[in-house]
Amino acid sequence: MAAPNLTVALLDPIMERDPAGPRITWYDDASGARIELSALTLANWAAKTANLVRDEVGLMPGARVSVLLPAHWQTAAVLLGCWWAGTEVVLEPDPDADLALVTADRLDEAADAPELAVLSLDPFGRPAPDLPIGVTDYATAVRVHGDQFRPDPAPADAAALDGRTAAETLDAARRSAAAQGFSAEDRVLSTTDWTTTGELVDGLLAVFVAQASLVQVSNPDEERMAQRTESEKVTARRA
Repeated sequence: MAAPNLTVALLDPIMERDPAGPRITWYDDASGARIELSALTLANWAAKTANLVRDEVGLMPGARVSVLLPAHWQTAAVLLGCWWAGTEVVLEPDPDADLALVTADRLDEAADAPELAVLSLDPFGRPAPDLPIGVTDYATAVRVHGDQFRPDPAPADAAALDGRTAAETLDAARRSAAAQGFSAEDRVLSTTDWTTTGELVDGLLAVFVAQASLVQVSNPDEERMAQRTESEKVTARRA
């Protein structure tokens, strides 16, 4: 029996209901950046990432990918792309990882990975400068890949997130969404990072599985939150 594909399970209901509405709105209060993506645009980035993972890096379902990235719209695309390709995401340095996706300042933590890709996290998608030879620049590499993806089946017991299967991860996300009271009508303001499984499930996957919309803030300035709550029509908040 094939496992459910985590990205398909998360995105398909959203795409059927509201492909063009805001799905993730990312702020960086340190720089003043604001980027907003619809479900359709996020799915396109995820598909490009999945094609990069499968066709350029050559990973098959069941491979392990170490994702050492902060909460960011590009991180959401990377995660969805990795799951679409059927790989397992681990959120820490992993000597058994087949690929590591990192920021430049964390390259040393992933030095043992056979394949390394760096994300600049630049608001306009500019490449990371001065990368070592043999390290892939994500922004440059991902652009040449197609924005459609057809996943290969994975075994039912294949891990998706830190040892959890896709079904177990979806179940955890649904429980979290119910506990937090998220619905498809919500705009969720969050400053939660995604560096642990619990943070990722509660701060991103619970929002998406509820078909809610996420307003994610990096380097939050609390003095801006009241105005942002009003301007972004926020209906729920995660600390």
